[in-house]
Amino acid sequence: MEPDTGRRTAVYAISVAAEMVGTGQQNLRLYERKGLLEPGRTVGGTRRYSEQDLVTLRRISALLEDGLNLAGVRVVLELEAANRCLQMQLAAARHRRG
Repeated sequence: MEPDTGRRTAVYAISVAAEMVGTGQQNLRLYERKGLLEPGRTVGGTRRYSEQDLVTLRRISALLEDGLNLAGVRVVLELEAANRCLQMQLAAARHRRG
């Protein structure tokens, strides 16, 4: 697991996150409902977005612009995450072999 360098710290309110990625707040709520990302929550339940969430939101926007629908976007995001996991496992195995 990679260390938390602050990229995963949820600090941005939904209005700020939406403005930073150039989309509407309703889209962020939709992406969450569709399982494309899971923002942090305050004790009171308010959504908070991290830098990593913003990266994911920008990736979602790019994939939508490329013509994918939300189901396709979800598959791509899942495959990219699986690929990153496999790359980390491979790097760890190489490191162990020295």
